[in-house]
Amino acid sequence: MVEYAEQPAYPVGLRLSGRRVVVIGGGQVAQRRLPALIAAGADITLVSPSATPSVEAMAEAGEITWVRRRYEDGDLADAWYALVASTDPEANARASAEAERHRVWCVRSDDADAATAWTPATGRGEGVTVAVLTGHDPRRSAAVRDAILEGLRDGSIGAPHHRARTPFVALVGGGPGDPDLITVRGRRLLAEADVVIADRLGPRDLLDELPPHVEVIDAAKIPYGRFMAQEAINNALIEHAKAGKSVVRLKGGDPFVFGRGMEEAQALAEAGIACTVVPGISSSISVPGAAGIPVTHRGVAHEFTVVSGHVAPDDPRSLVDWESLAKLRGTLVILMGVDKIGAIAQALVAYGKAPETPLALIQEGTTATQRRVDATLATVAEKVKAEDVRPPAVIVIGDVVHEGPRKRPASQPSA
Repeated sequence: MVEYAEQPAYPVGLRLSGRRVVVIGGGQVAQRRLPALIAAGADITLVSPSATPSVEAMAEAGEITWVRRRYEDGDLADAWYALVASTDPEANARASAEAERHRVWCVRSDDADAATAWTPATGRGEGVTVAVLTGHDPRRSAAVRDAILEGLRDGSIGAPHHRARTPFVALVGGGPGDPDLITVRGRRLLAEADVVIADRLGPRDLLDELPPHVEVIDAAKIPYGRFMAQEAINNALIEHAKAGKSVVRLKGGDPFVFGRGMEEAQALAEAGIACTVVPGISSSISVPGAAGIPVTHRGVAHEFTVVSGHVAPDDPRSLVDWESLAKLRGTLVILMGVDKIGAIAQALVAYGKAPETPLALIQEGTTATQRRVDATLATVAEKVKAEDVRPPAVIVIGDVVHEGPRKRPASQPSA
């Protein structure tokens, strides 16, 4: 997409894999541009006496070759593409002249008119690379790019596939509940799915955005027959994958944080089916954050521990060392523990945790119905009943419960 009144640039996609690219200058411009060149597989040489810490880290990692000196004539020999971005205008002019002599496409950060190539505002979304040029208005280029990418992601810009797609299976973490908190990759795979097997705790609003042809299966309603629930879900994944469908297993939070994602990945592997795991934002961190509670805070908590509370401390199936947890000074986050919190609190106190230890329950975190109930280990059992706290809820135990943004008194005017 090009908008330029006089002699517009000719847009083209450069395939730089294995080809020599020279970057002059190791400052902020290079820091922004180098990652895309690295991702393109270019053989990159950086010529600069100094570099930002991020650029230096790229050199130390072997992603680029760093020649630690100023530009010299001949540095662009055998290059296919050059980025001239030093703070020395005279060196930039000489490098640009060398590029012109050797017919090397050259971008200049200090003088776009003297360059033979311009860098478009680029981005990737829904398997598409978007590159936008608006002449000498880079901010508008970025705004147009962002609008296109957002349209592709939210479906307002229709871009159906017209070539055959390779079927896939993806275990996608949907995040804590707010549909905006799913990852970009998770949302893209969801939009490409033929079948979606969804958990009750997944971001349900995303399902309404799917095209009519997508089969949405409620995992809680899969007929079990002689199988246990998880076995039935595993078999449904395998069945649809073998039928050549693109399948997304949409789970709440992260697939591998009490989500049984590994069980599903193992079942698929045993059936000879590869799968992609897309991490999600875990409710163990995001829900407390949404309620204004940091799980760590300087001078208050230097660690946090996440445990499952789906079985009581005295249950022989429990794998949690509650006695050790009671001795920790950091934050304790409990998932799936609402109906067992009375027994959990009692065990923590019995093992030495102070009864007045603060506690917060955040129900349906990050959603429109989020609410927070505060208590202590001594009062939480009664508080849960009195406030009718129900799953899903994240429980946070520790002094961080009292942290968070300080509220201004109602009578105090805004600055």
